[in-house]
Amino acid sequence: MAGGRERVAHLLRQLQRAACQCPAHSHTYSQAPEHAALRRTDYAFEMAVSNIRYGEGVTKEVGMDLQNLGARKVCVMTDKNLSQLPPVKAVLNSLTKNRITFQMYDDVRVEPTDQSFMDAITFAKKGEFDAYVAVGGGSVIDTCKAANLYSSSPESDFLDYVNAPIGKGKSVTVPLKPFIAVPTTAGTGSETTGIAIFDYKELKVKTGIASRAIKPTLGMIDPLHTIHMPERVVANSGFDVLCHALEAYTALPYKMRSPCPSNPINRPTYQGSNPISDVWAVHALRIVAKYLKRAVRMSDDHEARANMHLASAFAGIGFGNAGVHLCHGMSYPISGLVKSYRAKDYNVDHPLVPHGLSVVLTSPAVFTFTAEMCPERHLEAAEILGADIRTAKIKDAGLILADTLRKFLFDLNVDDGLAAIGYSKADIPALVKGTLPQERVTKLSPRPQTEEELSALFEASMKLY
Repeated sequence: MAGGRERVAHLLRQLQRAACQCPAHSHTYSQAPEHAALRRTDYAFEMAVSNIRYGEGVTKEVGMDLQNLGARKVCVMTDKNLSQLPPVKAVLNSLTKNRITFQMYDDVRVEPTDQSFMDAITFAKKGEFDAYVAVGGGSVIDTCKAANLYSSSPESDFLDYVNAPIGKGKSVTVPLKPFIAVPTTAGTGSETTGIAIFDYKELKVKTGIASRAIKPTLGMIDPLHTIHMPERVVANSGFDVLCHALEAYTALPYKMRSPCPSNPINRPTYQGSNPISDVWAVHALRIVAKYLKRAVRMSDDHEARANMHLASAFAGIGFGNAGVHLCHGMSYPISGLVKSYRAKDYNVDHPLVPHGLSVVLTSPAVFTFTAEMCPERHLEAAEILGADIRTAKIKDAGLILADTLRKFLFDLNVDDGLAAIGYSKADIPALVKGTLPQERVTKLSPRPQTEEELSALFEASMKLY
């Protein structure tokens, strides 16, 4: 009898080992220990990107897309300058041809503020639209993201979704309306990302909203639209692409970013460098190296301008998931504290440091500073941008990349540092103070920085050449 019981027990143990262990089929399944909650740094990354459609003349399809979505009342957002130009006319013609009812909002501010965002939000709430189309650069697309978000969440306060520490940084859980972005500049990559940037006037700093939920449903990249960009707009937009790619590729690796989210909804949009973002960032950098100078110098070089339009989207996919770091973090007070500088080729009624220019002016100092943490990547970037690194020493990676960037900027007639756009050493404390709230991006620098080190970076950026 005892032998029989042992045989039965042995048979049951064999059956248990052979049984399917998935939760649906096994009564013996036990949950694995929860490791994520105990981790200090993250262990995963995810890729979020808008659908992208590319093609010369593809804008003519936007009306059909809205018809396919069943849209009955569409908000078209743009700015005063663009409202009279071919890209907007192409969109409106397509909407009219496909019998789409629309209202146009053309009061978007170049380099938006909290007030200009709120004006657009008020228009969107009153209009009760069921779809959105943004035709323009990053300012227009970002404004439309905000309008779509807050009109879909009408009870929310403006600061609810704004990044901490300036706002509350709440997760977006409300469903948003379909949103098609038609970019007309080759720079921000905003058509691919869930980021919306604005000047917060009370603190005189740039901040924004970051959520995968606000990215456009579709980014419609039509290279015909870049033909109308003036020379300095092409250059400054291209510098944004350049820094998006460089910062995403040299950002803190995602496995070193903390804290580890307790729930995936809390994983930040900017996660740190990762294998997929690396591919897009490096490819964008190669296109910038090959085509940006041509695109700036020759307005009829359609090949160069079309490729820069693609590079903008490629870099957007890269940085939209990896993030940016010090060049962007330091750029926000440079733009926000602008005194009297007015950039050439920008038809605006207020002082303006274009975003791409504010970003690139600190790039030589920044990459000299960060190179010691990932010198191989800095050296690779320098080589892509034209440096001969055959005899280079790894310890010199930062200096080599900085010199390569200076030459690149000099060749494109970039202002000679922060001093050339109206800043002096006396402004450095205010510039540092404006950088400190940008922790969402500055913490992605591969090298942590103190206030004294930020001061030194601003000082080193006062003159480039």
